[in-house]
Amino acid sequence: MVDDLVIEVRELRKDYGSFPAVRGISFEVRRGQVFALLGTNGAGKTTTMDVLTGFQAPTGGSVRVLGADPSTERDAISPRVGVMLQEAGFFDSLTAAETIDAWRRFTPGSRSREEALDMVGLADRGRTAVRRMSGGERRRLDLALALLGRPEVLFLDEPTTGLDPEARHHTWELLRELTLGGMSVLLTTHYMEEAEFLADHVAIMDQGRMVRAGTLEEIRGDAASTIAFRLPPPLNSADLPPFDATRMACDASRTKLTTSTPQGTLLALLAWADAHGVALDDITVTAGSLEEVFLEIAATGRETR
Repeated sequence: MVDDLVIEVRELRKDYGSFPAVRGISFEVRRGQVFALLGTNGAGKTTTMDVLTGFQAPTGGSVRVLGADPSTERDAISPRVGVMLQEAGFFDSLTAAETIDAWRRFTPGSRSREEALDMVGLADRGRTAVRRMSGGERRRLDLALALLGRPEVLFLDEPTTGLDPEARHHTWELLRELTLGGMSVLLTTHYMEEAEFLADHVAIMDQGRMVRAGTLEEIRGDAASTIAFRLPPPLNSADLPPFDATRMACDASRTKLTTSTPQGTLLALLAWADAHGVALDDITVTAGSLEEVFLEIAATGRETR
C-alpha cells in the first residue's frame, strides 16, 4: 500500500562537479522493513544516505522520506527519524550519561537516560568519559543517540564497524526487535552476515548504479550453489561426466561442482553414480550466498573500470 511507504527514491542522481556519484537509482522502503544498501567503497551508498537524511541536495530525481523532501522539509521529518553516520561528533569531556542528557534536551519524547544506555549495553558505562571509551563503545553510544527519539525511520551507515562479535549480535537483535514494532531501517554495511540477518530487501550498488535489487531470497537465488562429495578410490574427478553449466574443482579429498541448476546437476550426478555402481560419500549441497553475489558484482565492476 502507498500509505506504508516511508522512503521513495525515484531516479536519484547526485554529482560532485563533473563526477557522478549516484546515477539514477530508484527504490522504496516500507514500514517495518530493513533495506540494506551494499557496495564497495565509492559505490555511492553514503552519498545516497546523505541525500536521504537531508545533508545533501540531489542533482536530479526525487526523494521522499515520510512524505517529505528531506533537503527542503528537513524540520518536518527530523523529529521522526534517527541517523547514525560513520563518524559521530561527540564532546570527549562529557560522560556517556551526560552525552545522552545533552541530546535529550532537544529530542521530543525521548527515552530516559537509563533506557537509552541499557538498550545498547552501556548501562555500566554511564559515568565513563567519552574519551575513555573504546571505539566499539562509542559506536554503541552513537546508536543510542540515533534511537533516543523513538524514530519511525532509522538511517544506519556502517553501524557495527568496530564492534566485537557479541556486541554486534546484540545490536542485530535490538534492531530486529524494533523493526517488529514498526520501525523502518535503511542500512549500509560491509558485513554480508549483517545484511542477511537483518534485511528484508537488498540493493547492491556499483559505480553509482543499482545493479541488483530484490528480496534477500531473490538476490541469493542469483548465486550458484555448490555440490560437494567424496569419490571412492581409485576414482577421481576425471572419471566424472561433464555436467551442463557446471564448474568443477577438487582438493585432496572432495570434489565440488558449482552450478546454477543444483537440482538438475544433483540428479545427473546421482544417476551417473547409480548407473556405474558408485557410492558417493559425504554429499552436501550449499545454497548460494549473498557474499558470492556481492563478490561477483564487485569483480565485474573492477573489470569494467
